[in-house]
Amino acid sequence: MGLSVSNGNLSGWNIETNISLLHHTLMNKQAPLTLILGSTGKIGSRVAVELRKLGLPIRTAARSNADVAFDWSRRHCFAHALEGVGRVFLVAPTLRLDFADDVAAFLDEAEAGGVQHVTFLSAYGMEHAPNEVATRSVELDLRQRKVLGHTVLRPAWFMQNFTETFLKPVDGAILVPTGDGTEAFIDAQDIAAVAAITLADPLAHVGEAYSLTGPEALSVADAAAIMSEETGQAIAHVNLDREAWIAGAIEHGMPFEYGAVLRQLTETIASGHGSRPNGTVQKITGTPPRTFRNFAHQNASAWRVSK
Repeated sequence: MGLSVSNGNLSGWNIETNISLLHHTLMNKQAPLTLILGSTGKIGSRVAVELRKLGLPIRTAARSNADVAFDWSRRHCFAHALEGVGRVFLVAPTLRLDFADDVAAFLDEAEAGGVQHVTFLSAYGMEHAPNEVATRSVELDLRQRKVLGHTVLRPAWFMQNFTETFLKPVDGAILVPTGDGTEAFIDAQDIAAVAAITLADPLAHVGEAYSLTGPEALSVADAAAIMSEETGQAIAHVNLDREAWIAGAIEHGMPFEYGAVLRQLTETIASGHGSRPNGTVQKITGTPPRTFRNFAHQNASAWRVSK
């Protein structure tokens, strides 16, 4: 969900990828400008870092703290954000289910302005979603555009959900109705590494849709056990009643209509249909995706409670 092991260094990539992208950067000093939407978010901020390391020109876009102000509810800002842009990292609006028309308008503007390629951050399994689901609608919209090249990224649940959002422990407990189901959690850095490669060399990835996973399928209880070992403190998974959990999320500010998304996401894992490890990240980056153990070791301080 938007609800990894690249370390962000070129030395971590395989020789072929390293040489190819360095050649791309050195031989094309006038590389097209890449617009990064959601540039202050978990993935967009990391994509910006990766592209800067490659020496590629970028323009960050977000509601604040970015090169350009960008708000999906203000279509008049699209043209300014896209001025002079050749490639786009597309992140749809968060906590909304009605964004397909806004994204379509943005893509119309992108085509008219000469954008050549869009890398779209979708979600794992989205190819099986009904066409009316907004994220799937964007995928289909991109597919039918004849001028605009695209790559779709479909990542599993982010490991960062355990440190930043709804899987973060509260009083030593991770409250989420996923039962004993497993998920191949992926580090946001690995997603960003793949995204950067598709944006640096889009012709090699045009028309592709990549399902991105971590290297192992874990239940939330498995993850909690690893977190306990790394922190030296007890962390447990509490499998709350799903409807009560959704009601609590809405009570704490989650839009009511987003409850359907939370229900589907957690039911998918609880029913045993969560993501399964594949070799896509390593195939594209040349580096194995980050393990949850490594992630937990580096982030133990985020969960450790002072006594």
